Amino acid sequence: MTSTSPAVSIERKPELLGQTVVLIGGSAGIGLETARRARAEGAEVVLTGRRAERLEDAARAVGARSTAAFDATDSGALERFFDDLPAPIDHVLVTAGGPTYGPLLEMTAEEVRHALSDHIVQGLEVARYASPKMRPGGTLILMGGTGGRKITAAGGIVSAATAATPPFAAALALELAPVRVNVIAAGFVDTPLSASILGDQLDARRSELRRTLPIGRVVEPQDVAALAVHIMSNTALTGATFDIDGGQQYVS
Repeated sequence: MTSTSPAVSIERKPELLGQTVVLIGGSAGIGLETARRARAEGAEVVLTGRRAERLEDAARAVGARSTAAFDATDSGALERFFDDLPAPIDHVLVTAGGPTYGPLLEMTAEEVRHALSDHIVQGLEVARYASPKMRPGGTLILMGGTGGRKITAAGGIVSAATAATPPFAAALALELAPVRVNVIAAGFVDTPLSASILGDQLDARRSELRRTLPIGRVVEPQDVAALAVHIMSNTALTGATFDIDGGQQYVS
């Protein structure tokens, strides 16, 4: 006579249960998908973006707690947003903005300053205004890239801007501790931003990447969102840069 042990059901606790996640640039693409993923893991989410109508559509789609429409490069508007935001908050992901490409000698001095400093300054301003309301162990996540690591004439200034983000984040992590600071360095991600940059070349780029990337497919916003939520939930991670490009930086 044999007996069978009853099956044991193990219910996984949501990783962000009871936490609040703020998405700076959360109305589309990586920010919106991270909001969706964070909600699935039990978090409340707050979305910001420039366009109020698109922001409200995004908020309804993910069940956001609140939204705020403003330009994240406006330091005063950013400060007012965090002043008005109820504490505490746990995590902030900054996806607003994008890289600048172009030959160096064709850029004005002001364009160079913009390309090199705007992303860093924005990250610093978010840290300055958000950190007083953040719980210990929470994280500020900034976006970087892997494509700019290869220096080319066509890319121009983007390589210098790419190189600046990881050491900036590491130094900021020491200053903000026990709040954590990390960087997600993405390659091509199939987002509305990528579509706006590539225009009618988008489909050709997708096909090329499916053919050449080691993973055999294009990186999607959901892939980056999964990484972002992991960084939020794993409290041992700080001062680090995490690549997510499907191996793009290792192929021609």
